[in-house]
Amino acid sequence: MKKVLFTIKKWCEMSKNAIVINNKKAYHNFNIFEKYDAGIVLTGTEIKSIRAGKVNLKDSFAKIEKGEVWLHSVHISPYEMGNRYNHEPERKRKLLLTKQEIIKMTNKIKQEDYTIVPLKIYFSKGWAKIQIGLAKGKKLHDKRESTAKKDIKRQIERTLKGRY
Repeated sequence: MKKVLFTIKKWCEMSKNAIVINNKKAYHNFNIFEKYDAGIVLTGTEIKSIRAGKVNLKDSFAKIEKGEVWLHSVHISPYEMGNRYNHEPERKRKLLLTKQEIIKMTNKIKQEDYTIVPLKIYFSKGWAKIQIGLAKGKKLHDKRESTAKKDIKRQIERTLKGRY
């Protein structure tokens, strides 16, 4: 009984806006200009795997097909306790956005050559949400610049921390 109550408390704490997974590669490989929050259409075993943190967003992307946004190549590991009703790990999943947001995104993609990249998966009021961003790919010299800036910032923070 105590174990069941502990897991219920744990799930309730996670559902208050807990970030399950961040896509750090997206920030390294892309310049992100706009961010959108979307719901995800999931099955029962997928949500349990996400709550366990078994998600990989590394090479994932989103496409707009026939007025709907679809998430491709997100790997959600199969649920260990699932049986024959377990899900396929890399199936495409539908994202829930408003029509105005989809129209705005399609116009930006056509005019300015943006791509849609998933940034993070989190829980909001018990529902799994995904943050997607309109982004443009960085060139190699841009990546080097950003890493150099991060290193300089880190060194400055270390010296200031040592002084105080």
